[in-house]
Amino acid sequence: MSGDELLKVLTALGNPHRMRIVAALALERNYVSKLAREIGMSRPLLHMHLQRLEAAGLVIGSLELSEDGKAMKFFEVAPFLYELSPRTIADAAATLERRKEETQ
Repeated sequence: MSGDELLKVLTALGNPHRMRIVAALALERNYVSKLAREIGMSRPLLHMHLQRLEAAGLVIGSLELSEDGKAMKFFEVAPFLYELSPRTIADAAATLERRKEETQ
């Protein structure tokens, strides 16, 4: 895993709301409206957090049609396993891309 990919995952998990979302989805896949009610979060805020988790590869979203023809966005946890050790962090750090603000 590259340093930039590792940072994306750690940043995604570095938020308590996103950790709770992953925990809830680890129990069962769910659609946005129901998940928002269960977690006690607005749908727009939940959707923003789900986008970050999806971008980090931690959850997978899919659009499905209900029996009455409504489009429903379901999410589930993506299979993942990360090992953090001084060695894996050092290996990842060696691949970090230089950012513009770091070189100024």
